[in-house]
Amino acid sequence: MSTLRQGRQDGTDRRRQRVTRALKAASQSGSPISVSGIARQAGVDRTFLYRHRDLLALVHAAELEPAAHDPAGATPVSRASLQADLANAQARNTRLVARIQQMEKRLSEALGEQVWHESGLGAPADIEELQRTITRLEQQTVDLTASLEDTRADLDAARAANRDLTRALNQRG
Repeated sequence: MSTLRQGRQDGTDRRRQRVTRALKAASQSGSPISVSGIARQAGVDRTFLYRHRDLLALVHAAELEPAAHDPAGATPVSRASLQADLANAQARNTRLVARIQQMEKRLSEALGEQVWHESGLGAPADIEELQRTITRLEQQTVDLTASLEDTRADLDAARAANRDLTRALNQRG
């Protein structure tokens, strides 16, 4: 192997070691793990991690694992569980926003109706009695219309009978 090639290989090996040390340090300290953060700590470019898929896979695996040590002393959590908690919180927030809008609409309607009645512009308080009266009068109208039709039919029959009798009398005389 040429000296130039050997030098490049040694440089790559040193950067790989710095990446693994940075990854181990981030895992132990409980600091957030990301491709950019590990590349920054190791003093390498992000493209170095993307060119070396094995290192990139290690970083992504470490992102998903819970921290080994939490500085606050709490129980370690994984990134996936945090994302699930975030999704649940966002869904709950969406439901609460919808509920608030529903409650605001109901409050607005109730206050609007109260102002309507207090202003004197509103309908009388005894709307049910008026509805019953309207229903009764509509039924009475239907009954009277039917009675009128019967009376007209009787009148038409009486007129026809009267015409027949008048004709019969005129033909006799």
